[in-house]
Amino acid sequence: MKLWKGRFSKEATSSADEFNASILVDQRMVKQDIRGSIAHVEMLGRQGIIPAADAHAIREGLEGILADVEKGKLSFSKEYEDIHMAVETILTERIGDTGKKLHTARSRNDQVATDLRLYLKEELVDHLDLLERLDQVLARQMEEHKETVLPGYTHMQRAQPVTLAWHLGAYREMLKRDRDRLEDCYRRTDCLPLGACALAGTAYPIDRKWVQQELGFRQLCENTMDAVSDRDFALEFIFCASMVMMHLSRFCEELIYWSSKEFDFVEMDDGYSTGSSIMPQKKNPDMAELIRGKTGRVYGDLMALLTVMKGLPLAYNKDMQEDKEPVFDASDTLRDSLSIFTEMIATLTYKKEVMREAARTGFMNATDAADYLVRKGVPFRQCHEIIGKMVLDCVQCGKGIEELTLEELQVYSDNFEEDLYGCIALDTMIQEREKINQINQKEPE
Repeated sequence: MKLWKGRFSKEATSSADEFNASILVDQRMVKQDIRGSIAHVEMLGRQGIIPAADAHAIREGLEGILADVEKGKLSFSKEYEDIHMAVETILTERIGDTGKKLHTARSRNDQVATDLRLYLKEELVDHLDLLERLDQVLARQMEEHKETVLPGYTHMQRAQPVTLAWHLGAYREMLKRDRDRLEDCYRRTDCLPLGACALAGTAYPIDRKWVQQELGFRQLCENTMDAVSDRDFALEFIFCASMVMMHLSRFCEELIYWSSKEFDFVEMDDGYSTGSSIMPQKKNPDMAELIRGKTGRVYGDLMALLTVMKGLPLAYNKDMQEDKEPVFDASDTLRDSLSIFTEMIATLTYKKEVMREAARTGFMNATDAADYLVRKGVPFRQCHEIIGKMVLDCVQCGKGIEELTLEELQVYSDNFEEDLYGCIALDTMIQEREKINQINQKEPE
């Protein structure tokens, strides 16, 4: 039975009912819907808007429905339009017409906005916990690999040697920013719209502050029109999720080519790899590839909701029923990706010797050779040209800079002396940069 049947002279068609229904999507918010309804009806009783006995009966009925949901005794079919009508219909079936008083001083517009915020607050806490667990794994690996050396790249060309700890630290910084963004998103989600009703509030003497405290919201959504039509918090969450997924995707991209025979820097654990249906020798980094692929899915969720919201006039519009699928999908995808990524990275084997050997080649000491000449008083641009010519000649003769004799070096500049070899040694290059980085990380006195 429709809540609005009094205004209409005939029933909606079955096809319209099916098209209009959202129960199969929004039923996952059933616990939040019941929790919000319990707070609402308690307030109605406290304020004398409905009799206290009725409020008590409704609360008991709602708690019974919640208990059945938690025991898996209730399911919701398409005959219910949405989760709000489902709960209210079941309540009325159980306690009679008293259940119809639940919706006093409330609209589905502020109800659904409240449910979604309650749901997303819980999801945000889960995602922050997952990011913290990943951060702990990276912190441990950074501690273990302070002396593991590998090539650093720009333009996918070997550039300068770095430690694996420093490389992992770059991703750790990205994930720190992701946590900051999600925490900010939580703060803006933590705002109660209930009490805004359809758009203009209500003439009943409700107590929004009491409901706010009862449901654990930090503040009230002050403007009632904004309260029911705002989905910025949902968009912000999907944006934050997109950023996390982008960072995971970048990391996965590196792990994918690091695990190839061309690089051979890492070995994926068998538990997070798959094989080929035709090629027996294959060991594929499918978990990393899936995370990389699912990033596009979350980007799609963001674009979908941005497009839904882009032309909506105030206040609520039915278009906004399409807000939940992208939020749920982005949240599910992020949770799955963070969980499997953390497990995968924790079981990864880093091939220290292979990485170190790779760091010895590719003229990654060229910048340090140029810096050596700078310290001898040669202008940097001139040093750059000298070392560039040296590298060109070394490429042609198949040597590294460190393999040239002192006489060969002095063909390019009289400023080269025996101490150059120490300056362009792999460990020296790493140590000198670490020294400067540590100095710059210190708080000013």
